[in-house]
Formats: sequence, structure tokens, C-alpha cells
Amino acid sequence: MTFFLFAAAFVGGALNAVAGGGSFIGLPALIYAGVPAVSANATNTLALWPASISSAWAYRRELAAARSWVPTLGVVSLAGGILGGLLLVRTSDEAFLRLLPWLLLIAAATFSFGGTIQRMLAGSASAGHAAVMLFQFLIAVYGGYFGGGMGIMMLAALTIAGMKDLHEMNAVKSVLAVAINGVALAEFVALGAIAWAPGLIMMAGGIAGGYAGAATARRVDPRLVRILVTVIAWGMTLVFFLR
Repeated sequence: MTFFLFAAAFVGGALNAVAGGGSFIGLPALIYAGVPAVSANATNTLALWPASISSAWAYRRELAAARSWVPTLGVVSLAGGILGGLLLVRTSDEAFLRLLPWLLLIAAATFSFGGTIQRMLAGSASAGHAAVMLFQFLIAVYGGYFGGGMGIMMLAALTIAGMKDLHEMNAVKSVLAVAINGVALAEFVALGAIAWAPGLIMMAGGIAGGYAGAATARRVDPRLVRILVTVIAWGMTLVFFLR
């Protein structure tokens, strides 16, 4: 089981760095390993958070060119992450398991059609600053609570904000993910929602996978990775609907 959890986190961290979708691997792996649903979701945050840090570090060159976006979006991301984390720990395992198929459906649909939405938004005028801030806040609440598909949602928000360069957008997305998951994780730790034994194993796998994924992202055809993640996303969604 140790190798299984490490491998799941490695793959999840790498997918997050290249195309997103790591939660489709990590969360089901923890539930399969016997971790209660809410604790599994909180522990998955622990597992993938260091991966977002290593990804942000790997994108540090691109971040330098886009750092003007980070302060304002970072503030609303922190606020939304705190609220989302509080909502999760106040949800029972039974209620979360009932919600989980629908959360996975939202995440799978977002991942599958996010590129189309981004292309549509890229051809339109940038939205107002307040609208972008509100959108990012709602994404952060969702991210603190669940997080699947959050990266694609943030890329859409950054497109609305007027950003053009995909690598710079990925850099900002990684930093905002660190903020959102970081404050939610602090709440989970303080409130005892983490399953530490599997969590630490997956943290190690997530760090390795996140850095490896970010380091190779420029050489991997993202279309192939997206096809793989899409199949996994819809497959996991179907499994949890049939449970």
C-alpha cells in the first residue's frame, strides 16, 4: 500500500504540473486505502500542496514576468481558501460521499471543456477587475473545499483578466494554488482532519511528481496528457456515481 500511495501522489503531482487533474488520482487512492472521505480529501490536499510549491519554483522565471498579478489575486485566493476549508471540515463523511460524484462531475466537465472556454474568452474583451476578483474568490472557495479542476478554472480566470502567455499563466496559477491549498491545509491540520501516515507518503510522492512534471512540461505534448487525464476523470466520476 505504501508504494501504491507514493505512486498515486507522484502521478497526481506530475499531472497537476503539466495539465492539471491530480486530484482524480490522489483522492480515490486514499479512499481505496480506507481513509474516511473528508479526511481523504484533506489528506489529498496535504499530499499535493508541496507539489504546487515545487511547480511554482520550477516556473519562477515565468513568474517574474507576471508577478504584478499575484498580490491582488493572492488576497482573494487566501480568503476563499479559508472559507472552503471551513466548509469541508463542517461536512460529514456521509454528506461528502454523496456530494463527491457531483464534485467529480464538475471537475471532469471543467477539465474536458476548459480549453474551449478559454479560447472563447481569449477572443473577448477583458472583464472588469471586480469580476475577475469575484471569479477567483469563488474558485478559491471551491479549491479549499475540493479542488479538482481548480487549475483549469484559474487559467480561465487569468484569461478573463487578459493574460496571454500560457507559461506565465501556469506560473501564477501555481502560486495561487499554493495560497489556496496552504490556508485550507493549515485549517485541516489544526482541526485534526489529516491522516498523517498515508499523507506523508503521498507528500513525498507529490513533491517528486510535481517537480518532475513542471521540469518536463515544456517537452511533453499537453494534448496527450489531457486525453489521459480526461479518460481518468470521467472514469472516476462514473465509478463514484455507481457506488
